Amino acid sequence: MRESRLDRKRLGDNFCRPVPRLFTIVALALSITLTACDSQVPRFQVEEATIASVQAALRAGSLTCRQLVAAYLERIDTYDDTSGLNAIILVNARALERAAALDEEWTRTAAMRPLHCVPMIVKDNYDTADLPTTAGSVALAGSIPPDDAYMVRVLRDAGAIVLAKSNMAEWAFTPHSSISSVGGTTRNAYDLDRVPAGSSGGTASAVAANFGLVGLGTDTGNSIRGPAAYANLVGIRSTIGATSRDGIVPLYLNRDIGGPMTRTVEDAARIFAVIAGYDPADPVTEAIRVRPPVAYLDALDADGLAGVRIGVLRSLIDTPGADPEVQALMENALADMVARGSVLIDPIEIPLLDTLRDAAIWCNTFRHDLDAYLARRDGAPVRTLTDIVTADLFDPTAEERLRSALAIAEAPEEQDPPCVDVEGDPRRSALRDAVLAAMAAANVTAMVYPAWSTPPRRVGDYETPAPNINSARIAPHTGQPAIVVPMGVTSGNLPAGLEIVGRPFDEVELFQIAYAYEQATHHRQPPPLFPALAE
Repeated sequence: MRESRLDRKRLGDNFCRPVPRLFTIVALALSITLTACDSQVPRFQVEEATIASVQAALRAGSLTCRQLVAAYLERIDTYDDTSGLNAIILVNARALERAAALDEEWTRTAAMRPLHCVPMIVKDNYDTADLPTTAGSVALAGSIPPDDAYMVRVLRDAGAIVLAKSNMAEWAFTPHSSISSVGGTTRNAYDLDRVPAGSSGGTASAVAANFGLVGLGTDTGNSIRGPAAYANLVGIRSTIGATSRDGIVPLYLNRDIGGPMTRTVEDAARIFAVIAGYDPADPVTEAIRVRPPVAYLDALDADGLAGVRIGVLRSLIDTPGADPEVQALMENALADMVARGSVLIDPIEIPLLDTLRDAAIWCNTFRHDLDAYLARRDGAPVRTLTDIVTADLFDPTAEERLRSALAIAEAPEEQDPPCVDVEGDPRRSALRDAVLAAMAAANVTAMVYPAWSTPPRRVGDYETPAPNINSARIAPHTGQPAIVVPMGVTSGNLPAGLEIVGRPFDEVELFQIAYAYEQATHHRQPPPLFPALAE
């Protein structure tokens, strides 16, 4: 019954929204207070902080991990609800406790883990053994998975802290907005009347507004890179097989990827260095197991554009409906790369690209993939997609996608043609082979184009023609890696992102190009709507 959804939304709020003055309440509940010595230390500027700056301050004794976590909690409490940004659906009540333990470890051992005291914003489709994981659906409100997703576990082992879970498009369905039956509507940190894209819009807006040091998103077709572009962030979609998808609520498992969303390329590389690698729980990562280890941070060279050959994919720049300001930013980005010594192949030609891309159509495995995930999730209140649809447990924006998925009973391998991985799907492998052949013929390391051809839509605008989602056109189908980095703003201070796509398992080259471009341009600026808090 439609009217009951409001009641369910309130139930979701009870499980998943921060309570008023959360920072004060959590601190009192844990009996954690700043010492007199702490209070005499000047406030560390968390706005635009990086992993390196935080760890340098910890080593210098000018910051404690408790202070850092408390500062982020205060920013969430001050801004998220009152502004209407609505990026956070749940704050970790034990984050300060975890921070105190890391402070004690540092004092006792004088040893720092790779991600020591890195407070993370985690999209709410990553399993967390100590917090509910809902994928934005009231069907899973309050339900806690039995263990951490692989990425969450290895990041925690490296010293990171799960600070909060972020809102998302329900079940990660749409790239256009981030609306869920658990968290409502998330807005863009640069213009609250605009969308942050989807489905990782909550992570994007939270990291952009400096609610955490770094974030985790997921990307099936666009959903790390698209929101990163609209939030002035860096976001990377890895090669399929370079990172584990274990413990991530699936959309289409044969295209799903998880990864970092950060304010700098260096921070993205630091997170990626921890999450990339073999996981026996995800057989697709066997592909990286047989490859030699990669030192991703070694690729971060400010002169890394010099001599690099880059293909300009004009078919994703000069597209019908492209915004002239986005096109102008793209031309500026190309000029900046040339100024730093890059050799542009403009345009790079990929024969039959449109035909091959149209053939590699999206196919729907959601019902099969979700049912398999729920079967492994002990204690979940629903066991199948049928349960969810029958009980009417969804936001209206998700209804059409849910019912369409429910109508597909065939397993992915039983569909005609099979809806499987790149190697098993001749449509996807043909597109990949054509792209890689063109890159080889032009002798380029990477190709570039705008992540979006248009600025973000206004919240609630479903009438304006859908913007060109360039992020969805190559990498998700071919399995190639792609990274987005800020390339400036259009009118109204609306960010745009440069997308760089490389060969499979060439993430190190993407970090090299993105870092050198970032250091040459410094386009990242924080959103003025979320300034530093008063002392």
